[in-house]
Amino acid sequence: MHRFFVIDDNGIIRLRDDDVRHAQRVLRLEPGDEIEAVFEAQRWKAAILTAGETVQIELKEKLEDTEPGSDITLFQGLPKAEKMEWIIQKGTELGINRFCPVLMERSVPMPDRKNAARKQERWRTIATEAVKQCGRSRIPEVDEPVGLKAALQALRNTDVLLVPWEGSTAGKSPAIHDVLKPLQDQNGLTVGILIGPEGGISEMEIQWLQSNANATAVTLGPRILRTETAAIAATVLVLGALGEMQ
Repeated sequence: MHRFFVIDDNGIIRLRDDDVRHAQRVLRLEPGDEIEAVFEAQRWKAAILTAGETVQIELKEKLEDTEPGSDITLFQGLPKAEKMEWIIQKGTELGINRFCPVLMERSVPMPDRKNAARKQERWRTIATEAVKQCGRSRIPEVDEPVGLKAALQALRNTDVLLVPWEGSTAGKSPAIHDVLKPLQDQNGLTVGILIGPEGGISEMEIQWLQSNANATAVTLGPRILRTETAAIAATVLVLGALGEMQ
């Protein structure tokens, strides 16, 4: 079943303007055809009522909520090339609710303001398309890149901030499951995951995070993971520890 985001336009439920052409000329949907509609963060079984310059929708039946019960923010050390796009796509599929690209000591150079805005817009488009594909009902927030210190308030706003760090070897630092196990029954838990860029997180940064943001350094095991691999692996481990992968 084709999935669309729909809006309330003065009491008329309709497709967003950017979806009208795709629905009519590409998919050739007509009045009476059933679709899945995402409306105000809810999934609905719906049907097309009218087709033309606008496509009106009738909402028929609420569908199962697929959003995680916990609120997960990924603070991603800004990586090279197109890796951030891949991280946003896959992280959205898994259930991340917010992406905060962070410029860290070993990050690639910060893009100029014009290019940063262009990148942010592309990242938001990727997140939106990923939501359509995976059956979620909420589009994650995607922030503009900021420095680590500028992200401090957002880091502090999490109930628990996990920092996978290559210096956190097994036996010296806890695994994600061990940190989250006592919190499994806490409703609406907000979890932050901070992943370093290529080259990792410096010792000075991990000390600053522990002192200022109450960060917990955790291990992802004995092998060194690429930044994009670590982001997805940590997300899966968080969701699994909280019972969100069942």
